[in-house]
Amino acid sequence: MEFVCERQFPAHEVKFLLLKLHLDGCRVRIVHHRVATVSNPKVLICIKAFLVAKYETIQMMKSKVFGLALAAVAGFGSAVFAADKDIVDTAVGAGKFKTLAAALKAADLVGALKGAGPFTVFAPTDEAFAKLPAGTVEELVKPENKAKLTAILTHHVVKGKVLAADVVKIKGAVALDGQRIDVAVKDKAVSVDGANVSATDIVCSNGVIHIVDTVLIPATDKIPAVADKAGTFKTLLAAVKAAGLVETLSGEGPFTVFAPTDEAFAKLPKATLEDLLKPENKAKLAGILTYHVVAGRVYSEAAVAAKSAKTVQGASVNITANDKGAFVNDAKIIATDIDASNGVIHVIDSVILPPATK
Repeated sequence: MEFVCERQFPAHEVKFLLLKLHLDGCRVRIVHHRVATVSNPKVLICIKAFLVAKYETIQMMKSKVFGLALAAVAGFGSAVFAADKDIVDTAVGAGKFKTLAAALKAADLVGALKGAGPFTVFAPTDEAFAKLPAGTVEELVKPENKAKLTAILTHHVVKGKVLAADVVKIKGAVALDGQRIDVAVKDKAVSVDGANVSATDIVCSNGVIHIVDTVLIPATDKIPAVADKAGTFKTLLAAVKAAGLVETLSGEGPFTVFAPTDEAFAKLPKATLEDLLKPENKAKLAGILTYHVVAGRVYSEAAVAAKSAKTVQGASVNITANDKGAFVNDAKIIATDIDASNGVIHVIDSVILPPATK
């Protein structure tokens, strides 16, 4: 059996790669290569590895070749065959994730990430954790902060095996904590939640690791607090308070809120808004506001794909997209996927009214 692997490697790593393949039970030869130059200090090599052990399968052969190649490129060290080890053992063996490993242990997540998965982990290096304010890590690993630490760590993990080629095709992915990790690609550089991805596709037995240079911090504010900090939802917040919904929207949720801006409320006749804010119209106001809320955390792609959603008020809203943008009923969605700890906010340019109040 044989398998061919063609990749670019820094010239100084080629001998190391060939040696490790040989020690792993393969007879190896270079089929062809392109000589490195000063301007391009890499060698394009095509490795043809012949399997010696008869009991191995073609798939295991692929795993060994690619796992070793990726480990060499990422600087994982000579002792690690990434594709043969699970995510935790791969990270520990790399020697550059000591803080992450300690945090996983403190949060009791080691067993989960050694499970079948598969998982995609955006793994912060020790240097990434060192960027946090002094004392932050020490505080997080205390037993009383276990829930907070767990939320942060699970925000780095996505279900499924998402390789780099797939990451660059998406705008975001939902992490295990329920919040979205935003993906951006600029000048061929990839970032997730603003953190630079420095190495990709470290293939493990139960998933894949991408290395990031900054710790990803999930949103910690509830929906009303996120809206308040934005500064453009004063009327909405006043209405939420008048309708007695502050406590509800500060609950566990999760909720998806189509949030009208102050300018959106200004489109309503002044007398209408003033009338709705009166105590005797509390139920009517609550009905209008809950028509802007959907149970669950529904991100933009899923919302558009669903085409409609049942609101907390009871009636459904239509969600459409065309060359002019995305809309919920007749209101244009002008910003999407703003995370809160208990849900997500999509910003709209008009107040939407349930059928009974139109």
